[in-house]
Amino acid sequence: MPPPPHLAAAASSRRRPRHRGAMACVSYCRRVAAIASLLAVGAATALLTFSLPAAPRAVSTTEFTGELSARRSAPPPPPSLPSVTPATTAPPPPPVPSTPPPAARRRKREPSYWRMAPEEALRYAKKEIRDAEPVPDDPDLYAPLFRNVSQFKRSYELMERILKVYIYQDGRRPIFHTPPLSGIYASEGWFMKLLKESRRHVVDDASKAHLFYLPYSSQQLRLTLYVADSHNLRPLGVYLRNFVRGLAAKYPFWNRTRGADHFLVACHDWGPYTVTSHRDLRKNTIKALCNADTSEGIFTPGKDVSLPETTIRMPKRPLRNVGGGLPVSRRSILAFFAGNVHGRVRPELLKHWGNGQDDDMRVYALLPNRVSRRMSYIHHMKNSRFCLCPMGYEVNSPRIVEAFYYECVPVIIADNFVLPLSDVLDWTAFSVVVAEKDIPNLKTILQGISLKKYMAMHNCVKRLQRHFLWHARPVKYDLFHMILHSIWLSRVNQVELLEG
Repeated sequence: MPPPPHLAAAASSRRRPRHRGAMACVSYCRRVAAIASLLAVGAATALLTFSLPAAPRAVSTTEFTGELSARRSAPPPPPSLPSVTPATTAPPPPPVPSTPPPAARRRKREPSYWRMAPEEALRYAKKEIRDAEPVPDDPDLYAPLFRNVSQFKRSYELMERILKVYIYQDGRRPIFHTPPLSGIYASEGWFMKLLKESRRHVVDDASKAHLFYLPYSSQQLRLTLYVADSHNLRPLGVYLRNFVRGLAAKYPFWNRTRGADHFLVACHDWGPYTVTSHRDLRKNTIKALCNADTSEGIFTPGKDVSLPETTIRMPKRPLRNVGGGLPVSRRSILAFFAGNVHGRVRPELLKHWGNGQDDDMRVYALLPNRVSRRMSYIHHMKNSRFCLCPMGYEVNSPRIVEAFYYECVPVIIADNFVLPLSDVLDWTAFSVVVAEKDIPNLKTILQGISLKKYMAMHNCVKRLQRHFLWHARPVKYDLFHMILHSIWLSRVNQVELLEG
């Protein structure tokens, strides 16, 4: 029988002092054993640290690939000789980080362009374009179309980030600020419209501008001031001269460079002649002209820009009828032309190839009704391998861009013509240029182009088409941006680099 609770508690309290010392001894022994175990683990760790080589650092995939390539290309090491192990062996030095290959290096950080003065930004852009590194394949750019696709891409990138344009608000309508959006001279109107709507490039503060735009229309200038049948273009040049003189008197910008950082866009045949009454306007200003004729002493290659002449029939649908050409195997016509017979080239073309002399060479004055009833003008272009683009009164022709629209390789017959956007495009890849004196041999020249070469040219035409399209809202690398880029590049090339 157990004792009462109060007696059991008293007995338990009397027995505790006997076991306190033993319990303390056990606890002390456990602590000593734990400390000894920790010291043993530390000693083992230290021994392993000094006896093993240093742990390698983490190596990136790029560095590993570079080191592996270097090891494969390096010659095999010489046979090792027996060596005497020193009494004390020092740990090996840490591995030297390998340099990643040039393609894996990151491009240096771009500067803050908005902090740069306009001239400083242009010098920076010129150096960057000159030193542009080769670019990998870009799905948006087909390299065979360009003279140097790497420099073009870098220049285009810098244009998007840097270029600012000031548009003068002076000038009375309709000559100024009234763009024609239809007809064969619509390029000047569409460029004016889209630049004015650009939030990226247009600035209100002229001190930040790299370029200054003279927003007039050569077509509207002709319609407003030219006296019919007078053959007198002087009133057009005098009007534009007085306008520029007014800008020079009102603003400080023209006089800083004598107009070298100003530009105009004129597509009418008379566009070059509107600038002849003002010396600086003719010599210094960047002129984007459809009539890019070097024989007249107005267009300056390398400074001025050859502007594509585009026919727009429906301004609300500028891309109507674009594309849809037949494949090469179904293009039954070797070469096609139909148009008004004027100038020095077209009569020669019809003399040798017109009036149904050759079924392969479909050359007409105006397309006869008996022919157009069977096949329209556009369908002729879509069914032809080559589309003839002879000059008229002037060297330019809207048929060049029409050929691109209908996937037909253009044959350009116009001596002294600087081809559109030839500062960046390689026209040998997608066109045939025939001298005027070689018109009698035209068929032989075209038949001498192998099928393999023609297929490559036709492919280039299809890929080039996107660079010659007007869009209601501009897209990257379209015609608006291609023209603006050529004007920007002309301005960049004017500045002098400050080396060192």
